[in-house]
Amino acid sequence: MSDRPLDLGWMRIFTEVARRGSLTAAAASLRLTQPAVSYQIRRLEDDLGVVLIRRKHRGIELTGEGQRLFDIVARNVDAIDLLARQLRRSDDRQTIRLHTDYAFSSLWLIPRMHGFRSLNPDINIQIVATQSPLGESKHDSDVMIIFGTREEAGEGAVMLLSEKVMPVCSPALLVDAPSSHSIAEFSRRKLIHLENSSQAQWLDWPAYFKQFNVPRDVEKEGSDISFNNYTMVVQATIGEQGFALGWAGLVDPLVEAGVLVAAGPSLEAPDRGYWLMQSKSNDSAVGKLVEWLVSER
Repeated sequence: MSDRPLDLGWMRIFTEVARRGSLTAAAASLRLTQPAVSYQIRRLEDDLGVVLIRRKHRGIELTGEGQRLFDIVARNVDAIDLLARQLRRSDDRQTIRLHTDYAFSSLWLIPRMHGFRSLNPDINIQIVATQSPLGESKHDSDVMIIFGTREEAGEGAVMLLSEKVMPVCSPALLVDAPSSHSIAEFSRRKLIHLENSSQAQWLDWPAYFKQFNVPRDVEKEGSDISFNNYTMVVQATIGEQGFALGWAGLVDPLVEAGVLVAAGPSLEAPDRGYWLMQSKSNDSAVGKLVEWLVSER
């Protein structure tokens, strides 16, 4: 007998014949002729060298070998059909491109996205995070969330998160001083900065000290560290590398969980923050995402 690989094109035909117990019924289901189905079964039996079905007055019945084959084949045909349905549904899902920055996407948006997906399983959200969405092309995005002023966001923009910062650090850095540090104390500690190479302006350590009229020794700045990504700033702060300015709304879950602690008074710039820019698309799926984002404020 030949050991060549078996042609698997017969699998659905054999499965239908076995399930329906009839060559004629299987042919009708598969939109084939009865002789064509009969030929395929006979060819399969010749290939295997065994009898798989017995023809009866009304329909067929499986032999022992036929039943063993059916048990395996039926499971695989069903699994393939299930996967095909899932893949087709995936292809049919509408994709919305949402453009924002790294900090907002990783610390605010992604932790909440499961809520939107549970409500709208037929909509796929593609998050495009860049360092400065405001200074980059917007033509290929359905939804834009930027950090800046209302003027920068444009008419019709909705404030999602206003700018409010406070000094934060790892709890370990406050073990010897459980109460909040004074502003003067911060000026003598190792600070973590977020570099700014974009058009947008935000509250940083120099602005923080200036607001509270606290000078800082230039020599102390030599021990500071800087990152060009706010997610890295947060990770370094968790890693006990210094004190950082924590944006309310982004680090709140970390403070609530005790991973970070508030270590000083807050400072606000209510005219700045994260804005949901008005979408030019009238698509219903985009409308659902915009409505959900506004409800999560």
